[in-house]
Amino acid sequence: MLTAEGINPAFLALLEAERLAGMRVIDVGTGRGRLALALAPHCRRVVGIDIDATAIDEARRRAVAGDLGTIEFLVADAEQVDFVRLAPGSVTMRPDMVVAHLYLSKALVEKSSTALGSGGVLGFVGFHADQWRETGRRSRFAWDEDAIRDLLEACDFRIDHLEVDTEVTTFGSVEEALAAVVTFEDRWRQDGRWFRYVEYLERGGRQLTRSHLIVKARRR
Repeated sequence: MLTAEGINPAFLALLEAERLAGMRVIDVGTGRGRLALALAPHCRRVVGIDIDATAIDEARRRAVAGDLGTIEFLVADAEQVDFVRLAPGSVTMRPDMVVAHLYLSKALVEKSSTALGSGGVLGFVGFHADQWRETGRRSRFAWDEDAIRDLLEACDFRIDHLEVDTEVTTFGSVEEALAAVVTFEDRWRQDGRWFRYVEYLERGGRQLTRSHLIVKARRR
């Protein structure tokens, strides 16, 4: 059974349903490698990519500690890199599956369509349009169901599974609500979301919505 701390269990179950043995997998936006490291013992080869060099260093240390010889981590910009030739003069791999956890963009879908052969799998968890709706500002990384369906269809994918996983937390006080989002404060102040959320709380609101798209699609 696939398990990984912080990775959506429903998403892991969708990936586990595939015939992982013999699969070559790219984990896009791998971060510290949680998903890639969970997949590696079950797959022929896994390559994790992320633009954050510090996170990639940590992922590499974890791979060494786990004695995982089937995995490799590369510093790469997912918006720019070719998903087949992941690094100039280095890794060339035609993937059977592309996965991404909490990373979703038009480039992800387009590049996966180009890299995957017929029947190849694209699985991802991304922000839904309702993510943090109480802040009054939709994330530029968020998608709704219709938009993601249209993008996948345009890129020659057939959707096997699409669901919206939503959790609404209700807080007992303004202080409790602010404590729950304090790790986002710097980022939210930069984009104006922090002040909107404080205003929402001052008007009596006491909730915060976390909402994600969970998708598995197959290249036609």
